[in-house]
Amino acid sequence: MFEPLHPRFILAGIGRLKKEVRPVLDIVEASPKRAVSADLQQNIAILNQELGVKKSFDMLCRELEYGGKKFALYFVDGFAKDDIMNRIMEHLALLDKEMLTSDTIKKLLETQVGYLEVEIVEDLEAVKTAVLSGPLVFLIDGETKAISIDARTYPARGPAEPDLERVVRGSRDGFVETMIFNTSLTRRRVRDPGLRMEYVQVGKRSKTDIVVSYIEDVANPDLVTLIKNKLQEIKIDGLPMAEKTVEELMFGKNWNPYPMVRYTERPDVAAVHLLEGHVLIYVDTSPSVMITPTTFFHHVQHAEEFRQKPISGVYVRWLRFLAILCSILLTPLWMALVMNKSFMPSFFMFTIPEKSLAITIFWQMMFAEIGLALLRMAAIHTPNPLGSALGLVAALMVGQVAIEIGFFTREVILFTSIAAIGTFATPSYELSLANQLVRLGLLVLTGIFGFYGFLVGVVLWLVLLVRTKSLDTPYFWPLLPFNWNALVHVLFRSPVEWNSKRPKILHPQDDTRK
Repeated sequence: MFEPLHPRFILAGIGRLKKEVRPVLDIVEASPKRAVSADLQQNIAILNQELGVKKSFDMLCRELEYGGKKFALYFVDGFAKDDIMNRIMEHLALLDKEMLTSDTIKKLLETQVGYLEVEIVEDLEAVKTAVLSGPLVFLIDGETKAISIDARTYPARGPAEPDLERVVRGSRDGFVETMIFNTSLTRRRVRDPGLRMEYVQVGKRSKTDIVVSYIEDVANPDLVTLIKNKLQEIKIDGLPMAEKTVEELMFGKNWNPYPMVRYTERPDVAAVHLLEGHVLIYVDTSPSVMITPTTFFHHVQHAEEFRQKPISGVYVRWLRFLAILCSILLTPLWMALVMNKSFMPSFFMFTIPEKSLAITIFWQMMFAEIGLALLRMAAIHTPNPLGSALGLVAALMVGQVAIEIGFFTREVILFTSIAAIGTFATPSYELSLANQLVRLGLLVLTGIFGFYGFLVGVVLWLVLLVRTKSLDTPYFWPLLPFNWNALVHVLFRSPVEWNSKRPKILHPQDDTRK
């Protein structure tokens, strides 16, 4: 006789069985499939109920008959191209009964439906997704498959130069809210047969279209796999805020103000990063493309530097570096020196306010920061014709009067204005907001602990940058880990012929560009 198994072995076996079976059950539960029925009326009853036909004015179902066969045509009003739909229906109306007696689907696809983008759909969930995405769907009585015709059109604006990435000389086209336009603008600049545009859908209810783009023989395959896995792990009902929601769900780190990806609305900038080995993420309904992975120094470069001669590009880049440093360090450093005059250099003593006001320097700086943030917010929400009036009100009525009545010293207004100019000169809007928060934190530490609080704050800021990673890529590269060749390309806008290597931090398969 067999001896009974010890309970420990039984429990271990059950545990292994659960681990092996659970993924299969999860897949089945997550994606229930209902096959298209051969009974057309049954399909119509289900789809009309679940798609809200006759409840939503724009969800339409046309019941038709061609060649002795009953058809049902589903589409969303506003997505379908009327001229193409009419031509297809006119052609189907000429069919004889003999032409649809057998292999109806095959005959229609091969000989009758004269359109390029057609697909066979075999379950009702796919039918619903196709209809809601825009294509037309034909269901045929007696057939267990449906035909999806991608004759859709979206409301779209024409490509125009992005407001945040303007250049004096260069292309004037930019990404728009329609994803297929954006991928076409990219392919126009990168005609590489290895360029891949891989499509996924995210969002249980929104079913948002997302494309992962990379050059197959250049990009690091581990990086591509990592990004795909992170997209597949997103579990949410919808992505109404498009790429920003995707970034938060992929990267987390919500308490770190610095952006984990770089956004661009310029096709030429996207093409440059593809050739370097980056992976791009396009999200439908968004004109911004996500560049991954990125470092701090990716956010301080601008296309304008590469549209001028190298020496001019170096000059512009260094001005921008100086402006960014001023936007972070100038006001807290000045306040630290004013509060600790013994540290103030003799040649800088003239910046100390001549008289003391009832409001301390610290609170003056804090009120000035709040006023600057409010002014920036008001500028965003102010119509363009009133923008000049807003500037006059801020400069003359608020700033000048505040100095005259003794609310601010002139020095506070001066240094806050210089910091604001540095903020506006930062190419990345997300980086400029992060730098404002860092500046605010440095002001608070300086106001509480004086000059040493400023030093501690700077150290904490650098530690934050050093410890941050974007998709396992060090955020402060090429300073840490140090890479001299890459640092030279960051500090200087080098001539094109010098850029013979792709960034090593991306671990590209093909690291040479010549």
